[in-house]
Amino acid sequence: MEFDYVIVGAGPAGCVLANRLSEDAGVSVCVLEAGKPDRHPYIHMPAGFAKLTGGLADWGWSTVAQTHIGARPYLYPQGKVVGGGSSINAQLYNRGNARDFDRWEMEAGCAGWAFRDCLPYFRRSEGNEVWHDAYHGSDGPQGINYPVDPIPISKTYIRAGQQAGIPYNTDFNGPSQAGVGFYQLAQRGAKRCSAADAYLHPACKRGNVTLLARAQALRVLVEKGRARGVEMSDRGKTKTVRARREVIVTSGAIGTPRLLLLSGIGPGAELRRLGIDPVADVPGVGRNLQDHVDVYVVSELKGNYSYDHVARPHHTLWAGLQYLLFRKGPVASNLAEAGGFWYADETAEFPDIQFHFMLGSGLEQDLQRLKHDGVTLNTAFLRPRSRGTVRLQSADPLAAPLIDPNYWADAYDREMSIRGFRLGRKIMAQDAFKPFVKGEALPGAQVQTDDEIAAYAGKHAKTDYHPVATCSMGPDASDDAVVDLQLRVRGVEGLLVCDSSVMPLLVSANTNAATIMVAEKAADIVRGREPLPPAEVDPQETARPK
Repeated sequence: MEFDYVIVGAGPAGCVLANRLSEDAGVSVCVLEAGKPDRHPYIHMPAGFAKLTGGLADWGWSTVAQTHIGARPYLYPQGKVVGGGSSINAQLYNRGNARDFDRWEMEAGCAGWAFRDCLPYFRRSEGNEVWHDAYHGSDGPQGINYPVDPIPISKTYIRAGQQAGIPYNTDFNGPSQAGVGFYQLAQRGAKRCSAADAYLHPACKRGNVTLLARAQALRVLVEKGRARGVEMSDRGKTKTVRARREVIVTSGAIGTPRLLLLSGIGPGAELRRLGIDPVADVPGVGRNLQDHVDVYVVSELKGNYSYDHVARPHHTLWAGLQYLLFRKGPVASNLAEAGGFWYADETAEFPDIQFHFMLGSGLEQDLQRLKHDGVTLNTAFLRPRSRGTVRLQSADPLAAPLIDPNYWADAYDREMSIRGFRLGRKIMAQDAFKPFVKGEALPGAQVQTDDEIAAYAGKHAKTDYHPVATCSMGPDASDDAVVDLQLRVRGVEGLLVCDSSVMPLLVSANTNAATIMVAEKAADIVRGREPLPPAEVDPQETARPK
């Protein structure tokens, strides 16, 4: 099989690229995806995301034991399904702060990737059903809406946040990120709008896109310094797909460095120790891993104010009927309708803590549901200084990678995470919650000191599912940059990387929207088009509101 472009991974970036590249009817595109087609009904029901990890639609990977927080491995879900992470996430549409992208340009040297350059691509992708202004587009393929049937306790959280001194914000992706409010969601018609729904499936109808699901890439084939195709396992049989123009790896911040290393692209000495012949010595592959770690407070409620009780059979039946008949009720909820952004470090230029207000007590991995309804307030420090790695444990392409986010390796991250957790507790202690909250179930009132909170985090903290930067872009290779500013892999012609792994610095929010933006911009790069004109908008807040 031979195509113009071979895209490895049908995650958010791969879906976008398949669509944009195939707009040229004279081009053929093949998309390889190790996972299954996105047909499972849980994928399309907003609340179904809570059941999609643990092997159903993810790789089932875990980290190595985290030395600085808990001395234990962390579950590390990564999408293994058409649509990738956009098919299994909580559908939150948060871009990050404008200053994040300005840091890409100013601190990482990525000219052309400042906020003014990226905003036009955010707008091009966005089919927002509420907003159309300088910050938002309404004609793009990615459906964006607010929660269709928010539960009253979500509004209580927003009032409590204001009582705690955090202003109300109607649009975290607009002129200001700071505040509490309802999240915008990647939904259309009370259904998940994944990147597969928005981009890939429409592209497949054109006739010049071939999607091969259950086809795991084993290595990129490099001949005389140029990527010529991909060797894959298709239902147990090894096959080759060749690329006339380029191979584009879009397998995410874990899968992409893993594939490059298996292909002999990475630190030469490390590859030789594993018995892999290097084809390009690129030291930065698998380095610089950044991720958000989440510490949460769980509160027990006085009545059926959240969605825990829906697990009872008669409530489950009614919830299903509500959704089927009216597209409302618990199944229409993404279970994290409200949240916000605020400050742990008082000197921070823009928000460095994110809240997710979860509508249940047993939604996180390995956390037992309370006997009565509960809610969970997640807090995540957004700009960690710790850096981790993705490495191979062997040359076996079917072996799980060694994932080490290295959480809290920098003491600053520990301090800010604890401050963020205290902010979450402060919100839950406000008068707005008193009619509804019976008490704190986790960690409990006995946990007060920084060391006690850190010990609790060691047992219960989790990833926020936002890994980036393992194939960072940069202007030269001196800083371990794997790809240049056109996303071309250094040392190998005809090979590009386009996904969250190329982000040089973690954005201060969820990463799915930024990944789609990167792919939108990359599509113009690959097609040789002029970039969209820079936006002319005022920057988001530059100092903490007084």
